[in-house]
Amino acid sequence: MKELIEKLKEVNVGNVLENEPLSKHTTLKIGGPADILIEPSSIEGLQKAIQIVKESDVPWRAIGRGSNLLVSDGGIEGIVIKLGKGLDHLEESSDEIKVGGGYSLVKLSTIMSRKGMSGLEFASGIPGSVGGAVYMNAGAHGSDIAAILKKAHILFEDGSMKWLSVEQMDFSYRTSILQQNPGICLEAVLQLKEGDREKIVEKMQRNKDYRKETQPWNHPCCGSVFRNPLPNYAGQLIEDAGLKGRMIGGAQISEMHANFIVNTGNATAKNVLDLIDLVKSTIHKKDNVVIETEVEMIGRP
Repeated sequence: MKELIEKLKEVNVGNVLENEPLSKHTTLKIGGPADILIEPSSIEGLQKAIQIVKESDVPWRAIGRGSNLLVSDGGIEGIVIKLGKGLDHLEESSDEIKVGGGYSLVKLSTIMSRKGMSGLEFASGIPGSVGGAVYMNAGAHGSDIAAILKKAHILFEDGSMKWLSVEQMDFSYRTSILQQNPGICLEAVLQLKEGDREKIVEKMQRNKDYRKETQPWNHPCCGSVFRNPLPNYAGQLIEDAGLKGRMIGGAQISEMHANFIVNTGNATAKNVLDLIDLVKSTIHKKDNVVIETEVEMIGRP
């Protein structure tokens, strides 16, 4: 790994850290170390990094702002690429914007609403990056990324880059083609529309207030843990099963919203996984409903 780190630093790919705790880079504040963490300084820096990684035959994966992510206590073997500064550019053109994969979704929705541009109101409380939102088709309040995306610039595992149209992204509920054909969303082109600035800002504020009132963002958490097994809702099933507030170690099923698991201060990934297993088995036994996770679980066993 020392030799690989030196190679990465030599070609100036960006910030390169060894044995970096991923608890510093996830909204749950949980996760063991990555052998190497790279924070690319640009798309070109990321390309260089991927080329070196490919030549070294080391496993890698990308993360954004660390929401919707549970990293194991054993950390992640190989390289973790974190998109942030360096891939957070924003270009505006009439009702269309091109935005870097590392850009904050909350920040983007706030900026656009203040300019009277509609389409991102749903994203006002989603604490992820644009790239992560494209990866999992993030959504809320009756809309999602698929509704406004025109195309996405993707870097695939083999080092190739391609613009994919919204149709090619094969979006469905909280998924995209990137779950089957892994890649990094470098940039996204979003189609917005002009609207009444006051009404847009008012809608944004309503969405923010709703999240503050109903979701436990005052504690470290990853967002919704389970997919809604429609026509049922995961949170309601969990609450009806009497699991709201249940704790294992430092992890707790939120007393505010049962589809959230919070870190009360010293939770481990195993604590969270044990709670997830408890929910799955309880709901299956009580309601004969198979409930699946929305949070992505990664890392060494």
